[in-house]
Amino acid sequence: MAEETNPKPVAEKAPATPKPAVEAKKPVEKKPEVIFIGNKPPMSYVMAVITAMSSGNISEIMLKARGKAITTAVDVAEITTNRFLKDLKVTAIGIGTEEMPPREGDNRARMVSTMEIKLSKK
Repeated sequence: MAEETNPKPVAEKAPATPKPAVEAKKPVEKKPEVIFIGNKPPMSYVMAVITAMSSGNISEIMLKARGKAITTAVDVAEITTNRFLKDLKVTAIGIGTEEMPPREGDNRARMVSTMEIKLSKK
């Protein structure tokens, strides 16, 4: 058995950067948990909402969907608020349009509808 005689290189330490003595604390903005709605069945997303709400200190959830998934997002919001978590309420709904890049073979971009549904505890 041969032993290694070549020493391994030692990583160089970066010089420490001085930290400011007093850091100004910024007010913490809580962004809502975001669930992107896609092609799965609505109950999969309902379970994601229930899991997120029961996991801790989350008080808001944002459901985001594009195109054909918008109907699923509306179903998820309604099923969740009417059947499972009755203390949830739809507090905001936003709609919009996004420009998507052209598909293969197409020569122009296409517009896709978007929707955001914000669910909050009462």
